[in-house]
Amino acid sequence: MKIKIPAVALCLAIIMSTAAYAAPSPGDSARASVVIEAESGDIIFEKNAHERKGPASTTKIMTALVALENGDPEEIVKIDARAVGTEGSSAYLCAGESVVLSDLLYAMMLGSANDAAAAIAYHIGGSIEGFAGMMNARAEELGLSDTHFENPHGLDGESHYTSAYDLSMIAREALKNEKFREIVSTKTKAIKLSDGNVSRVFRNHNRLLFEYDDIIGVKTGFTKKCGRTLVSAAERDGVTVICVTLCDGDDWRDHRRLLSAGLDLYEKVVLCEKGKTEGKVHVCGGEKVSIEVFCKDRLAVTLLKNHGEVKSVVSLPPFVYAGFEAGRELGFITFYVDGEPVGRVSLAAAEGCAVKQRKKNIFGK
Repeated sequence: MKIKIPAVALCLAIIMSTAAYAAPSPGDSARASVVIEAESGDIIFEKNAHERKGPASTTKIMTALVALENGDPEEIVKIDARAVGTEGSSAYLCAGESVVLSDLLYAMMLGSANDAAAAIAYHIGGSIEGFAGMMNARAEELGLSDTHFENPHGLDGESHYTSAYDLSMIAREALKNEKFREIVSTKTKAIKLSDGNVSRVFRNHNRLLFEYDDIIGVKTGFTKKCGRTLVSAAERDGVTVICVTLCDGDDWRDHRRLLSAGLDLYEKVVLCEKGKTEGKVHVCGGEKVSIEVFCKDRLAVTLLKNHGEVKSVVSLPPFVYAGFEAGRELGFITFYVDGEPVGRVSLAAAEGCAVKQRKKNIFGK
């Protein structure tokens, strides 16, 4: 087990302080595991995080991401006959029926329906191979070197694999999509099948969603070859942590320990509020000598609770020429923690400044 930040003793002390749990090493039941802080992508804990393993149905995280990026959730999908009867968990789709794409996504992510995943693949990619190519291209865009997909559902394949770390990066990217977050955080969902004539209720397989208020997703998985796989995410006070375990027979308890330990390490820090005044800039040729500048946006970042000193540096020109309106960007403010930049916000003019009209002397007239 490798623990990146902070020191081992501190991490274990934090875990032991969680009263509801004993204190085994984080992720000790898993063949491979990783916990990351979602905003930065920094690794908190890792164990064989780059070892290639089968992802089972956690594959569907990438399937959903590619579908949402290349399709409209409200578009109608005509079920391809080749998707019907796909091995494993099923939504019991019928060839030729029409189903809304978002309903297929709910069936796939809550009920782990493999036929729904296949139907999405045929609709978006034209074929299983074509859609898998899109999935692999997206993985390449994310810079993932230990991931390759053969299919959209996660059934075993010789070249269908990922790693705990790569899977955490896929989940991190997917959770940026609001529709994806909505789907994977849903506990139960009734969807329309048989051209809207039949409704079927799907219950989310993610048990953590029903047991803890801070859980926001993401996906379970299992095949005999892969064992139990699980990707989960939790959010507390603006801090989000993602956990992945591969081949873990005690994944529910491991995830709760890992997520709690990770969340205990971080806090959300507000560095500046929108509209806060951050200095003045001189004006040449204007009706005003100087004008105040303010932060155009609010900036809050996730930092370790034992972070170092926060400093800020305001960057403004020595002067600006008159003839601008309120809200014009004039510079920026950069925030540093322990000398490392953690964020930047534009600074804008609090008010406009017109060019000063000079009176003409007798010669000018």
